[in-house]
Amino acid sequence: MQLALGPLLYYWPRDQVLNFYADVVGWPVDTVYLGETVCSRRRELRFADWMDIGLALADAGKEVVFSTMELLESDADLRAMHAVVDNGQFRVEANDMAAASRLAGRPFVAGPFLNVYNAGTLAVLAEMGATRWVAPVELSREGIAAIVAESDPALETEVFAWGRLPLAVSARCFTARYYNLRKDQCEFRCIEHPDGLALDTQDQRHFLTLNGVQTQSAGVQNLAPMLDEARAAGIRMLRLSPQARGTADVVHLFRAIVDGAEPLASACTHLAALAVGEHVDGYWYGRPGLQRIHEDLS
Repeated sequence: MQLALGPLLYYWPRDQVLNFYADVVGWPVDTVYLGETVCSRRRELRFADWMDIGLALADAGKEVVFSTMELLESDADLRAMHAVVDNGQFRVEANDMAAASRLAGRPFVAGPFLNVYNAGTLAVLAEMGATRWVAPVELSREGIAAIVAESDPALETEVFAWGRLPLAVSARCFTARYYNLRKDQCEFRCIEHPDGLALDTQDQRHFLTLNGVQTQSAGVQNLAPMLDEARAAGIRMLRLSPQARGTADVVHLFRAIVDGAEPLASACTHLAALAVGEHVDGYWYGRPGLQRIHEDLS
């Protein structure tokens, strides 16, 4: 089982991003996804900066994949997508069909926002050039296993195993709305919330997380206890989503679990202390995503 560090979903200051990926060079992850996927107004890093980070990670033996935006809204977004797709150095994760079409004929990763819910859709993407697919976060273990069973065995399957779940993306910026600002005059308030902005119910229960135009779960999905189930479903890669603090520890704990170097109960106790929200796993079992089903979750 391989480990992947997913793309950075939050807006962090430039130095924080650069320091973060300088540390990733020494982490036990096999694949690192890079680039802005949420909002085109987040410009702390330029494309050249991402390329430099990618080259450093590749020199350290990591597979580097550049991720495209989840939602394209303008000609500028299209040009940015074309630059990522045509980078000439690294494989690309397509997160919308415009990117997948541009990548046709070249090996690429079918991202979780392409909404692959059956083997037929995956076969079409494989014909276009997809060599790996990332299951939508709401797809159950049984759903993933059914698709894998009907698909080309050479096609790699990746699942979102740790982090707040990216549930939806909108043309509206909910963080700007929270501050009574217009989207195009948002004052880049996202940078004040390195793990997103909590959205609570009227009885003060954490319900969702606002991340600019992206809506996330309040809870943190943790599939560490389901590693054997993931293997049985044909999953080859676990995606760990970056968070502002403790990502290195999360990576090392997952590596220890995968390698059998630490007891599951002990690792889950440590993971619970690192999570930025309550552990959830409902989607994995075909239940509401905010539920926690597995008894081993701390």
